[in-house]
Amino acid sequence: MRAIHCSTLYRRLAAALLATLAAGCGEVWNDPYPAAERGRNILYSAFTQRPKHLDPVQSYSEDEATFLYQIYEPPLQYHYLKRPFQLNTAAAAKMPVLRQFDAAGKLLPPDADPAQIARSEYEITIRPGIRFQPHPAFALDAKGQPLYLALTDKDLVDKRALGDFPANGTRELTADDFMYQIKRLAHPRLHSPVLELMGDYIVGLKDLHARLVADEKKRAAEGKGGAWIDLRDYSMEGVEVVDRYTYRIHIKGTYPQFPYWLAMPFFAPVPVEADRFFAQPGMAERNLTLDWWPIGTGPYMLRENNPNARMVLARNPNFRGETYPCEGEEGDKAAGLLDDCGKPIPFVDEVVFTREKESIPYWNKFLQGYYDASGVSSDNFDQAVQMGGQGDVTLSDEMVEKGIKLNTSVAPTVMYMGFNMLDPVVGGTSERARKLRLAISIVIDQEEFISVFQNGRGVPAMHPIPPGIFGYRADQSGVNREVYDWVDGQPRRKSVDEARRLLAEAGYPGGRDAKTGEPLVVNLDTTGSGMGDKSTVDWLTKQLRKLDVQLVVRATDYNRFQDKIRKGNAQLFYWGWNADYPDPENFLFLLYGPQGKVKSQGENAANYENPEYDRLFERMKAMPDSPERAEIIQRMLTILQRDAPWVWGMYEKAYTLQHGWLYNRKPGKIIRNTLKYQRVDVAQRERMRAEWNKPMVWPLALVALLGVAMVAPAVAHYRRRERAAAAEK
Repeated sequence: MRAIHCSTLYRRLAAALLATLAAGCGEVWNDPYPAAERGRNILYSAFTQRPKHLDPVQSYSEDEATFLYQIYEPPLQYHYLKRPFQLNTAAAAKMPVLRQFDAAGKLLPPDADPAQIARSEYEITIRPGIRFQPHPAFALDAKGQPLYLALTDKDLVDKRALGDFPANGTRELTADDFMYQIKRLAHPRLHSPVLELMGDYIVGLKDLHARLVADEKKRAAEGKGGAWIDLRDYSMEGVEVVDRYTYRIHIKGTYPQFPYWLAMPFFAPVPVEADRFFAQPGMAERNLTLDWWPIGTGPYMLRENNPNARMVLARNPNFRGETYPCEGEEGDKAAGLLDDCGKPIPFVDEVVFTREKESIPYWNKFLQGYYDASGVSSDNFDQAVQMGGQGDVTLSDEMVEKGIKLNTSVAPTVMYMGFNMLDPVVGGTSERARKLRLAISIVIDQEEFISVFQNGRGVPAMHPIPPGIFGYRADQSGVNREVYDWVDGQPRRKSVDEARRLLAEAGYPGGRDAKTGEPLVVNLDTTGSGMGDKSTVDWLTKQLRKLDVQLVVRATDYNRFQDKIRKGNAQLFYWGWNADYPDPENFLFLLYGPQGKVKSQGENAANYENPEYDRLFERMKAMPDSPERAEIIQRMLTILQRDAPWVWGMYEKAYTLQHGWLYNRKPGKIIRNTLKYQRVDVAQRERMRAEWNKPMVWPLALVALLGVAMVAPAVAHYRRRERAAAAEK
């Protein structure tokens, strides 16, 4: 073995050190994405909760809507820029045509008295030439027959994703696809959360559900349970196909809010081929279902589904084509929101979502440029924004230096704690339970919560309807007098003494059951990102300690939480609601009796029932906005405030941040199909990432120099021994 001279060693170490420094100057070492993605037209985002349902008949959660609204295209959508929110066409060629009839079948004028309207008819014409995304369900063999039907276990051995099927196909969208999806609302195995509500309006939907349930029981008795149900074999009075591109939906009476539903995935098309393809034996065990792999005609399709780590949307090559809007509201032009007027959308080729379970890694990656936009959590609020003396909000100097922009808006959202009205302790209609709920409502100080945990980003809620929605009142008439007093021209939360009095009258003086002497224990179910972290748990425990009531917080993941609510296994729970459409009915139906979660799998998670409230709701829901409707809503809110099925929480103020290379983002939570409008300056993002993530190489250089210093004496000593041995010879 040839010895290495010291000078040679130094040169090699120096060369290696220089190579390290040079590499550090030209590469970003902490990039979390594959090298193949660098420089590509991709928008990067994150998600915190794994989606449970991606089947449009089952999904009704905000974390799922992020994906579904980009994939499915219902007949209508909202204009991206106009405010107030305005419905526009999507898959529909024109706005639906409404016809109204009396009990004798006579056509009524558009301004007819709602009391005269026995039936409404919406005629929807879709655009010709729309095609579904490429999908194996449409693949055909040489004879024109479906290629992937009657698959065996052997055929499915290596199939775990749609990409594992080598052949794809497509076909044109027709009116039959919309009718098929409407029938799927009644499917006995899918448990659509809107079946009960839509069944009250769409003619024949509940009847179809009853027939399907009866047939399902018959099949189960014959040992054929679980087999595919071809909904084409079932007639339904409330939906009819007029021709290839036209269909009609028949509504009982009148329902002015129905067009809003036509902008939701519940009414997006689903092809029978996909339903049949996924229903084959062995598919569900491999997550090959419509609930895992949605199929649509929208601008994007789901290419990668790993809900524990990463979700990827890719451009749909068969998208019908659409252009960026050229009109908006005042200020949009100055904000640059009209700069892309008339350009074809979508702008980005892919959208990559990475799951982030903790807010700090999410925030750090945003600051490093690895996420294009971010919310503002309480943990990073002070770093992101600063409050002025007049309550005005501006970006911090650090954010300004990075070219980050701030968007703020009052979200049409209500956050609340719901009491399970089926619970034997906090539920029911007795005065004892009502006073217990009110006592808890008073001591949970929402003003303090908003100040401490939300950095002032919220308004204490008095009832379900948030600001900006018809029926909301900001003056004295809108105050919840069961929880607040009106003092010096503003609401003031009632005292703890008042709460203690109510608690004693409920049978729990000093927080103990007057009959048994046992302490009162209240259980709160929530998610880790809801009220489940330690700081909020400690705060909530402190609030109920004012009444000497013990609180147990049971935090879980969102899917498990949903299961508990669906089965009525919660006592007090923390949840929220983002508006589906800008109408008070969309909030007041959350407490409508027939929408009970346990009874009908509806959206009334509190399982609240009040006959007077339900009667008023049924009257209010079909009315246009008017003083009469406002008065009915006020009576409904008074009933809710007295019964206290919720601890009225807060209405959110939304703060979002975006990097300077991201364009065309406008706040508006009701509009969810937003990704197709957004544009990324990829070159600028690459430059900023490189600048913000320069490797810190001096520690490596120091380690290398220390290595030289430590190794060189040993090498020198070795060389001296070698020379001495040679001299002795």
